[in-house]
Amino acid sequence: MSSMKKDYDQLIETLIGIFTVDKGKIKILLMRKKTEPYKGYWVLPGSLLSNKETLEDNITEVVCDKLGLPTMYIEQCYTFSNLKRDPDNRIVATTFIGLIDNITLVLKREEKDDIELSWFDINSIPKTGYDHDKIITKLIEYFRKRIIDSNILKLLFPSDFTLPELQKVYEQILNIKIDRRNFRKKLVNLGYVIDTGDVNEGYMGRPAKLYRFNEEIEERNIF
Repeated sequence: MSSMKKDYDQLIETLIGIFTVDKGKIKILLMRKKTEPYKGYWVLPGSLLSNKETLEDNITEVVCDKLGLPTMYIEQCYTFSNLKRDPDNRIVATTFIGLIDNITLVLKREEKDDIELSWFDINSIPKTGYDHDKIITKLIEYFRKRIIDSNILKLLFPSDFTLPELQKVYEQILNIKIDRRNFRKKLVNLGYVIDTGDVNEGYMGRPAKLYRFNEEIEERNIF
């Protein structure tokens, strides 16, 4: 029995890639590690799972209590079980993505003095510890698929936006160039977005029309 217990002795951790849109750029939240191994490296926020909590309870606690972030949309993604993920222990990771708009983030975030957090453009990820570089790549791929197959992007644009702002985000996450006129025509004709009748005043150049997502539209692939 003791040998069997040793063979099945392993830890489970949660890791979350939280995404937001800031000034037209998709960014992911990372945390600087303060202890060895990988001291000083950037890692995904997460926590070990105790015997008294579910994965969902654990990741919610990480977001709200540890990171000081408000409630957000969270979706489970992949599990990583490479035997050499951690140099000291056998740890299996269950990963999540979280989506939060920048307005809510600014208004409701609670600053935490004991952790160092920073947002990074998904095209400029710093050096990371453990296997988090591979995990981040997979989470971005997952996010990309979800954007194509659903209207999940509306979670990052709860308020009014311009179509160039939206197009810029699609181009970054999909790594493609989109024709501006065709993009506008498709979104409007599909009823994917609604013209609010307002414009974004106070910017250089000609004011642009403001739109919002149609809450009643069915999920569809606009590409």
